[in-house]
Amino acid sequence: MEEILPKLNEISIFWVVIGIFLLVTLFRGFFIILTEYERGVVYVLGRYVATYGPGLRIIVPILFRVVKVDIRTLVTDVPSQDVISRDNVSVKVDAVLYFRVVDPNRAINKVEDYMAATSQLAQTTLRSVLGKHELDEMLMERDKLNHDIQTILDVQTDAWGIKVANVEIKRVDLDQSMIRAIAKAAEAERERRAKILSAEGEQQAAQKLADAAQILASQPNSMQLRYLSALQEIAGNKTNTIVFPFPMEDLGKVIQSVTSANER
Repeated sequence: MEEILPKLNEISIFWVVIGIFLLVTLFRGFFIILTEYERGVVYVLGRYVATYGPGLRIIVPILFRVVKVDIRTLVTDVPSQDVISRDNVSVKVDAVLYFRVVDPNRAINKVEDYMAATSQLAQTTLRSVLGKHELDEMLMERDKLNHDIQTILDVQTDAWGIKVANVEIKRVDLDQSMIRAIAKAAEAERERRAKILSAEGEQQAAQKLADAAQILASQPNSMQLRYLSALQEIAGNKTNTIVFPFPMEDLGKVIQSVTSANER
């Protein structure tokens, strides 16, 4: 009797485990749990019938099939793309794409793999849009280019139930030869601006000197004051040789006075 009891206990445990396994299987077969960020696309005998929201849902095994869809914002890297700009510059562009599923029915039934389809479409759109712009625009106007790409993608993926929230160009890589050429062009541009500024400064200085000369010519007394000011500046150094400037018109007056006195 004592030998039979352990065997009965082992048999009881075995059937308890089998029973639990069957219950779990039946539970998983008749029920499905959807989290807050998931939706269930329901098929009955292969035909779409409804989209389930979050919670515990009852299904009939074999007849029902439920495909779970994540409706959170998804982030995917757009692989590096070789782009030739409008001014024939070859660059490599990396971008990141933010999108989410707004209609699980269309995302599952209208396209085979909405993740792959959206990624491929982003690659072709990136090359198409950037190829219409020059290199300077790629480097200086990224916000505008991001908006243009996002708008195009959003329109094209609407039929798949996809909403493209944002596109960000992460990096624009140039060849080393192109980087050197751009550096030389920037240096030449800086030299050109420096020469222009220097020429404009000389032009303004010459104009001011011409204006000053015109004012002094129209007012002889001002020239005398200028002479006195110059003498005051150089008189502080005793080693300087001071030459008094004498206007030619005054010299003419002196000569005329001497000539008149001799004639008398």
